[in-house]
Amino acid sequence: MSKIVGIDLGTTNSLVATVDSGIPYVIADADGQRLCPSVVHFPAAGAAPVVGHAANRVRVLHPTTTAYSVKRFMGRRGADIAREEMLVTYPVRGEGAGPVTIPIHGRDFTPEEISAEVLKKLKLTAEADFGEPVTRAVITVPAYFNDAQRNATKRAGELAGLTVERIVNEPTAAALAYGLDRLKEHSKIAVYDLGGGTFDLSILELNHGVFQVLATNGNTRLGGDDLDKRLVDFLIERIKAAGGPDLCDVLRVACSVPAEAATNSATRNTQHATLARVREAAEAAKIRLSTETDVEIALPFLTPDFSFSHRLTRDELERLTRDIVERTRQHCLRSLADAKLEAGQLDQVILVGGQTRMPLVRRLVSEWFGCAEFEEERGGLRLGDSFHERSGPSLNTSQNPDEAVALGAAIQAEILSGGFKNMLLLDVTPLSLGLETFGGLMNVIIPRNSTIPIKAGEVFTTAVDHQREMLIHVLQGERERAADNWSLGKFPVAFERAPRGVPRVGVQFEIDANGILHVLARDIKTGAQQVVEMKSAVDVADAEVQRMVEESVEHAFEDLAARRWIEAKLKAQEVLTAAQAGLAECAAELEPAYRAQVEAAIQELTAALDTEQPVTKTGDLNRLKSAHAALDAATQPLADLLMDKAMEAMLRQRGAIS
Repeated sequence: MSKIVGIDLGTTNSLVATVDSGIPYVIADADGQRLCPSVVHFPAAGAAPVVGHAANRVRVLHPTTTAYSVKRFMGRRGADIAREEMLVTYPVRGEGAGPVTIPIHGRDFTPEEISAEVLKKLKLTAEADFGEPVTRAVITVPAYFNDAQRNATKRAGELAGLTVERIVNEPTAAALAYGLDRLKEHSKIAVYDLGGGTFDLSILELNHGVFQVLATNGNTRLGGDDLDKRLVDFLIERIKAAGGPDLCDVLRVACSVPAEAATNSATRNTQHATLARVREAAEAAKIRLSTETDVEIALPFLTPDFSFSHRLTRDELERLTRDIVERTRQHCLRSLADAKLEAGQLDQVILVGGQTRMPLVRRLVSEWFGCAEFEEERGGLRLGDSFHERSGPSLNTSQNPDEAVALGAAIQAEILSGGFKNMLLLDVTPLSLGLETFGGLMNVIIPRNSTIPIKAGEVFTTAVDHQREMLIHVLQGERERAADNWSLGKFPVAFERAPRGVPRVGVQFEIDANGILHVLARDIKTGAQQVVEMKSAVDVADAEVQRMVEESVEHAFEDLAARRWIEAKLKAQEVLTAAQAGLAECAAELEPAYRAQVEAAIQELTAALDTEQPVTKTGDLNRLKSAHAALDAATQPLADLLMDKAMEAMLRQRGAIS
């Protein structure tokens, strides 16, 4: 059996790791480099792409033909791409529900194809280390990657010639790397993962060697790139104020989707190269300010007659970027709430992702979680030596934040290979999954934060007489009404015509270890079934994931009122239909006064049902319930009469009555 490697396919850097004699390590390339920049340069049409450090070195010289940070575009639609989120100097295209593409040298590359080049580089690095082919891998993704993004990651691995054995959430993998399996039983850990392009906060608990994710929350479009962009905007303003070139227009084109960004004119290339130099200088300064209090940003000869320099302090950087870092706090609070924990109940908070080296990040995280005191020393940060006086969790920065995820992926690969038998890794699904039912409500099959892999199902029936098929409408979200959630896909299930309530269709949801949803629908009578995998053809904008939980809380009372109204309305309509049918069938046998009483109750219930603004009006719901109860009581004699007639007809059919 071939070796399974662990791969962290990152926004900024990617790594490949393995386990040797029980010890995980990141594999270095021929130059001794363990981090491979997630950068791919295409030198010319038909020429082999350049990947990693070599591509990163030419990014300034060839900004429009060098792709980087493509992880942000993985599994997304053209309509999802917002100009303000990008700071790239290569062209990006996409419209509506179509895929995102990156046109270079007359060819449209997909983000998966470019990521596959990075994975090929890592594959070669591992093969050189092992001395044998590598064909199997575990690849990590942000915990909040949706179905489409996970599938895109898997496709990238397949394009690189790898069998992707497992897709693992990055924070969960990091917990393995930190050796949290050696903590005491029922230890609870928060994993704060702020990388180049994504953020996740996961709460894990250790039970008998089993890592279980209690809750996870995050944003797949929030990371170090946003800090870089903020600093670049600041430098562009300073350059312009100092009499240098106005790069604002270049930035607008660089961050746009239209084809104008793909022009190869000498002027445009020069402008892009200038912007790329500013971006590179900004990123380098940000990194240095994690260990230094001030740095000199020097950009000589931005134009033949203009050079720029600026001394940037750590305080200045923190003022520029503090609001971006603080946006991660709301996800921390939501994850704690979902896990039903207070910060003081945590044992540790571990930091993952290169951006967590930033002193501001460590300081704010420590404050939010009530962690052990730390102090600044020699321009950096040092954890307090003693924790005996603290009441909150310890802030664990013992691992290299850039390598922790890859090491965890390698440990998971070793688990799949049969090693580390005393450990098991369990993830959760971040949003509820269910079906649309009659009346436009969502019926949850798998609640959010359920441990995966998981399989769950229910049996459904028809609400209309003589239906020939049932539409299975798969939904994802936290709202009560189907229209307020996201549609993941629809497909019909056919069956024989029958009165309502007779057909039985079993629907089963299965989320595999990679977080991919498979939906099975079976006609219980015939056994005919079909299984549909929810693939990336149906995608949801990542920003909507973040808003879904917020909206579910904001509209909780409204949604509950809507569900109560719809359920009451459906029950009332059943009684109304039955009363009208019974009244017509027994018209000749009813006393005029009683018939008038039933007709009046029917009229009142009909009027109550016509109320179309019940969501926030308790009075409307009470009126509907009251009218329903009144008709139900009024039709009791009618129901008895219908029952007697049915019994008489049955006995006559059996020959008991002549």
